[in-house]
Parts: sequence; structure tokens; C-alpha cells
Amino acid sequence: MGHFNYKVKTSSGGVTAGMIEAPDLRSAMEKLRVQKFIVLEINETKAGGLEGLKKFLPFGKGVPSKDLTLFSRQLSTLVSSGVPIVQGLNILEEQAENANFKKIINKIREDIESGISIADAMKKHPVAFDELYIGMVKAGEIGGILDVILDRLSGYLESSEDLKNKIKGAMMYPAVVACIAVGASAFMLIAVIPKFSAIFSEIGVKLPLPTRVMLWLSAFIQKYIILLILMPIGGFIGLKQAIKRNRSFAEKVDTFKIHIPVFGLMIKKMSIAKFTSTLGTLVKSGVPILQALETVAKTSGNLVIENALLNAKESIRQGERITEPLKKSNIFPPMVIQMISVGEETGTLDTMLTKIAFFYEREVDDAVKGMTSMIEPLIIVFMGGVIGSMVLALFLPMFEMTNQMSKG
Repeated sequence: MGHFNYKVKTSSGGVTAGMIEAPDLRSAMEKLRVQKFIVLEINETKAGGLEGLKKFLPFGKGVPSKDLTLFSRQLSTLVSSGVPIVQGLNILEEQAENANFKKIINKIREDIESGISIADAMKKHPVAFDELYIGMVKAGEIGGILDVILDRLSGYLESSEDLKNKIKGAMMYPAVVACIAVGASAFMLIAVIPKFSAIFSEIGVKLPLPTRVMLWLSAFIQKYIILLILMPIGGFIGLKQAIKRNRSFAEKVDTFKIHIPVFGLMIKKMSIAKFTSTLGTLVKSGVPILQALETVAKTSGNLVIENALLNAKESIRQGERITEPLKKSNIFPPMVIQMISVGEETGTLDTMLTKIAFFYEREVDDAVKGMTSMIEPLIIVFMGGVIGSMVLALFLPMFEMTNQMSKG
């Protein structure tokens, strides 16, 4: 994906500038024309140096979800209180602590002042507002219930953030213990074992196999430590780019994720919770079901589930029910299919989806707690085994030397 700086003339006659993300120049111009802009100037932004590196890194590009949640809640309160949207955005711009988000709010305010709709103004900033957010804001604008939609959005974002925080909090202890284990092992291999190696050379005792392996491993790590640090980073970047550029490979990775023992079940439950919660929020907000399914598919975070939802969309377009393609995908449990089916038949699809989301959020919470309680002792045993093996390997030659001395 490339980034293009543009200057366009709006339908109201005003001139506005901004940046858009697209695969190439032609696609960027097409995106602007769809929004009924007359393109005056467009140039690709060449990323170099640190900026070029940033696109590969998993941080520094987006807007923190807590900032977006607070923005939605505050804007909802301002709009429901009768404050004009432009004035409300001006207030929120002054209060914003994140520098990137402050600039984005400023650009949105300027675009709205020039006659662009709120949804179209937000659409220019995908780093802050995803398709779900934009789709709901658009529905709120059309239905004249923007304050209600923003309130629902903030509730949805708060729920999603709460689920992520629970998972992060539960995994914090195992992660810290794992880091300590790796750090202690690295310290032993790099700083402690080489000193023993010099002692063993002076003594001239025949070293046991475990000790020789430990000394070889220590020498290998000292020699190739830079390569061993860079390899995981390079592998992560390479995998990320392969997933981004090759959809077939990305689908295989996502399929593998949901079939990993223990972890796969939790990932699947998280995906179902996200899908049902998002779709329920969209349907409740008055977004047409076809548009809602397309939006949910693109924001699902898993290509296997995305394909299943897009198939469901096509079935509905042809006059069929939503449940059949979901059942054929073999991803969603029977309970989910049955509750969605009941929701379709009774006209309470949004209520049923919300209930499914609540159930699976609790399931994810329980699964995370169970997995954490299982991982903690395993990591401790592993750490004790690794450190204990190193200590034993270092003392084996001393035991051998003591035996020889006692025999002599």
C-alpha cells in the first residue's frame, strides 16, 4: 500500500488537502472520484529512513483504542446536548492528548466545514477509523441519530477494550516469567559458562558430554548473538509482509491459527465474540444487513471467518438465509447457528447476536484464566529444568575430578 498526498475540489466548491492510502496512483484517484472530488493535485509520499521502517513495525501508526473510545463518548455527549458537530470537534481537538489524533480531528473538522459528510471526512483517516466505525457513523447521519450511534459505538469499543485488557492482564505473569527464564539462561551462557570453560582448560579433566554440549552452545551464542537477535525480527517482518501480499498464504495462516491445540479454541471463541458483537451493534443501529455483513467481514481479523461472512452475504443477496453458509463453513458452533436462526425467524437478530457475544466473551475470559493457570507451572518447571541442567553440566567435571583425586 502506498500513501498519496492530494489536493481536491469538493462538491461545494471548497478546496481541501489530505492523505489517502491505496495500492497505486490510479486506485487513489478512483477513491477520491468516488467521493465526488475533483482532483487538483496528487503525489505519492516516498517513505525513507525511519519512516520507511515504521510501516513494518507494529506500533506508532494508529490511534490508541482508549483515545478513540473517549472521543466517541465525548462527541456523543456533545451532539446529544445540542452542540454543533464542528464546535464539538473543535472542543475535542483542544482536549486530545495524542498528537496524531489531534491532527486527524483538525482535518475532519476542516473537511466538514467545507461541506463533506462526517463519514466521508473520517474515511480519509483509516489509521483512526475503521470501516465499522465509518459505516455506523454513516447510518447515524442518514437516520438523524448520530448521538445514539456514537453512544453505541463507544459502548462497543469499551467492551472490546475490556476483553483485550483481560487477555493482556492474564498473560502478563507468564510473559514476565518467560522473559526472566530467557534472560537468566542467556546470562548463564554468555557471562558465567565462559569463565568455567577457562577453568576446565587449566584442570585438563576429560569433560562429560553434557558439559561439552553446554560449552559449545555458549561459544555458539557468543559468536552469533547478533544474528540470533536479528533472525526472529527478520522472520516476523517477512511473515507479516507475506501475509499482507499473499491472500492464499494469509488464509492458510488463519486456518492454522484456529486449529492450534488449546490456543486455537480460544482464538475461535474470540473471533465469534467479535463477529457477533460487531454485527449485533450494526444491525441494532439500522445498518442494512448486506452492508453490515460486508463491514463485519472486513473487520473480523480472520480470513476464514471473513470468507464465511462474505458467502453469507451472497446467500442473502440471492434470497436465502444467513445460517446456511455459516453452517457449511464448519467454523461456527451449532449453538451460534441455532440462535442466529431463531433471531432471523423472530426478527430479533440484533438481540440474539448480543446474547451470543456476551456468552462467548465470558467463555474467552474463562479460557484465558484456565490457560494461564496451566501455562504458569509449565514455565516455572521449564525454567527450573534449564537452569538446573546448566548448573549440573558445570559441576559434573568437578565431581569427576573429586573422584579421581579420591582414587589417587
